[in-house]
Amino acid sequence: MRRDPRLIIPAGALEQHGPHLPLGTNTLLAQRVTQDLSESLHVLRAPPIQYGVNVPTSIGFKGSATVRSKTLHRLINDLLESWEEQGVREFIAIVAHRHTPQLDALLMAFTSSASLRVIDLYGIDVADLLQGPAGPQHAGEIETSLMLYLYPERVRTDEISDFPGEPGLLRKYVRGRLSVPPPGWQGALGLPSLASPETGRRIYERFLEILRPALARP
Repeated sequence: MRRDPRLIIPAGALEQHGPHLPLGTNTLLAQRVTQDLSESLHVLRAPPIQYGVNVPTSIGFKGSATVRSKTLHRLINDLLESWEEQGVREFIAIVAHRHTPQLDALLMAFTSSASLRVIDLYGIDVADLLQGPAGPQHAGEIETSLMLYLYPERVRTDEISDFPGEPGLLRKYVRGRLSVPPPGWQGALGLPSLASPETGRRIYERFLEILRPALARP
């Protein structure tokens, strides 16, 4: 802490990702990126926050569990206050769950004097690495490729099913503007059938190539 008073916090969620990916996909990916950044930059890391604000849906997917945005906001505030009192001067939240209420809850967290950075992994452009379009997706080519590369034993490849859908409708749903998902939806949006471990490797390396220099101390 005296050498580098920063703390990296992986912030995930417990949300369905279709029949082929685990509920904790968001947490697993954020945690892995955090671990690699922590080890390469020699920065302390916190245990993952495993619950987040899920996209609202009228379908009850077994195992999914969400908290309200204000609940997550209060939790983050309490945690940051505790760690700030122990000497942390900068917080870096790594998020692999691109849902606006989740990001807002983190971005609006309060600190006394420490700084806070919220990094949305899915805000990093990887369109040139994909086989399919880079439109709205959830448990699609990006996440499925990353999981095939990092956690292949957790992917049920025999359960992968594409759901391209209508782009405008999918975009509204992913952003939480529609509570009723498109008809026939099983929890995955996009084209996960195009996913591959190689694409996952290239996406993951892109994440680290951008984040390591951005977070390196001068």
